Amino acid sequence: MRPYAGRRIVLGVTGGIASYKTGWLARLLTSAGAEVDVVMTRAATEFVGPVTFEALTGRPVHTDLFEAGRALDHIALAKAAHAVVVAPATADFLARVAHGFADDLLTACLLATQAPVLLVPAMNDRMWANRQTQQNVQHLREMGHSVIEPDEGPLAAGEGSGPGRMPEPETILAHIGRLLETNGAFRGRHVLVTAGPTREPVDPVRFLSNRSTGKMGIAIAAAAWRRGATVALVAGPLEVPLPPGIEVTTVETTQEMATAVRAALPRADALVMAAAPADFGAAAPSEKKIKKKDNPGTIALSPTPDILKTTRDARPPGAVVVGFALETGDALAGGREKLAAKDLDFVVVNDSTEAGAGFAVDTNRVTIVHRDGRTEALGLMPKTDVADAILDRVEALLRDR
Repeated sequence: MRPYAGRRIVLGVTGGIASYKTGWLARLLTSAGAEVDVVMTRAATEFVGPVTFEALTGRPVHTDLFEAGRALDHIALAKAAHAVVVAPATADFLARVAHGFADDLLTACLLATQAPVLLVPAMNDRMWANRQTQQNVQHLREMGHSVIEPDEGPLAAGEGSGPGRMPEPETILAHIGRLLETNGAFRGRHVLVTAGPTREPVDPVRFLSNRSTGKMGIAIAAAAWRRGATVALVAGPLEVPLPPGIEVTTVETTQEMATAVRAALPRADALVMAAAPADFGAAAPSEKKIKKKDNPGTIALSPTPDILKTTRDARPPGAVVVGFALETGDALAGGREKLAAKDLDFVVVNDSTEAGAGFAVDTNRVTIVHRDGRTEALGLMPKTDVADAILDRVEALLRDR
């Protein structure tokens, strides 16, 4: 799984209650194809046993700077690592790293490594807010380390709620992915993505929409952020969690989506229109709920705005513009028509009647139709892989502009 497969990750664990979450992070990294070397402080072993991480990663766990026969482990681990991640990072650990300590195996690894470092603080909210902790965090960032802001929520028993919780392992995994993606054309670029359906009101309680869940658009937004882009997401109602690090504008109707896209477009180096906006709405939505006994028989429809067409005059020079064409029947013909009518660099075509290629599934089978007429048929694959395939082609276009 990109970009984790074949990468060596040193995963540091310090002595905080949040270390129980780190086991799942180790599992996620291993499942994604990374080789995970877990390094635990002495305090961490009081919360989670080393055997837990050995079982999850299939690799030995490192705990002692002065273990017989392994005196240079800190150098070997530091040199082999593609990234060093510490989760949780306690206030004490942050202070020691900020001041260059190397009095245990984990701090020694950090002092010896030239790999990118990600620190994931977790502590009591008062400890996080302490001026000394904040100064240490600022210093660590100035040193070039990445430090994730802790989440807000329930803390240890009896401590109420506040900022200090370690982010969920899936969020940390995404940040590690961004740390590993270093040389792509998306660094410093702005990418605008749309996702999900829109809803056109029929009356105050009913609407016209479709079966889109937003999975494809969210996968593209997450992959673009992981590759180093600043990502703006304009989304209709979603049924999937939002990825970290992304500016989100939530809309309801197709007109609202068109307005939000036009507002964000001037900053965009690329627009990927992965949403499935409703093509029609009620011509005259009722202001009151339509009663069953008042059955209108028919509801007059009118077309909604064509978002890609309405943005043509707002596209920045050199911006890459990608559309999606969800079709039934002759999908390629529909895709080619959309490509020409909406002035796209390429269009991603799929047939919603194919098994595993429609709404509300984790896979997709698409064909990419390019401006020059070339077509690329991709096999059935996870939507996360489809997202990377699309962004590979966007990246190639960005490099030439």
